[in-house]
Amino acid sequence: MTASVLSRYLNPEVLSRVVDRPMEPKGLVVGNLAGAHKSPMSGFAVEFAGHRDYIVGDDPRHIDWRLYYKRDRLSIKQYEMETNFVCHLLLDVSASMRYGDDTQQKLLYAAQAAMTLGYSIVCQNDKVSLATFDDRVRGYVPPGNSLSQIHRMIQHLDEIEPVEKTNLQDCLTDLTGRMGRREIVIIFSDFLTDLTALEAALQRMKYHRHEIVLFHVLHHHERTFNFDGMVKFLGLEEVGEYLTQTEDIRQGYLEAMHRYDSAFDDLCRRNAIERVSVDTSRNLGDELVDYMNQRTRVRVR
Repeated sequence: MTASVLSRYLNPEVLSRVVDRPMEPKGLVVGNLAGAHKSPMSGFAVEFAGHRDYIVGDDPRHIDWRLYYKRDRLSIKQYEMETNFVCHLLLDVSASMRYGDDTQQKLLYAAQAAMTLGYSIVCQNDKVSLATFDDRVRGYVPPGNSLSQIHRMIQHLDEIEPVEKTNLQDCLTDLTGRMGRREIVIIFSDFLTDLTALEAALQRMKYHRHEIVLFHVLHHHERTFNFDGMVKFLGLEEVGEYLTQTEDIRQGYLEAMHRYDSAFDDLCRRNAIERVSVDTSRNLGDELVDYMNQRTRVRVR
């Protein structure tokens, strides 16, 4: 892989600001390696969780002798284990994500954010995977925790050509079936889809106890509709073009966007899902640092 391909998705300046900020799960996670995050599985490490009856063959070092002298019963002290976590990065590569120029293109901005977070997660010895989707799942890079995993993910991204519509709910349902339980799922999309169908797919993920983070990536034009005069709008996922006087439709567009934004917020609130509103005109390093700081503040509380 050439240096130019790597630099397209990994900006050294952004990495230097993000990589030392740990990505911690907000709840218990299930992993298969010793690591730095709390697990719901009981073992002999870290933080006291409770007792169980002694079984012949158990290590006598873990017998609670104080409890034995009080109750005349042999019990084993159990603790919360620490484990690694798996983070799944799900990237919408549908045609609507092509909107924007250069570094403000939604797809490139989202891909850079995903790879930066992925690099940071690998550096803390946790696992990360990548899936891309539009109307179906286009590719899947299974979880790994080595730097070669970042190369594999970037190589996959560089081969993607966004051409189809979004079928967000079916793709998320498909990908949920490939995951374990109690993992972190970060979805990067403009979420220009039916929210009722999206909620059903997200609830399936929540059933498996995943922590879900939605990076809602929009271009500044989509948020503010700052167009003037006569403009021709071309459909990215629908065939057609519309020539219109922007002053005639600005108010209606902004009101519709406000209703959608409120409905999306309500969806996330009632399902305990984290939503990160992203504007591609903003510096990516600032966006990610703010997000990591916010996660840290929530965890501290």
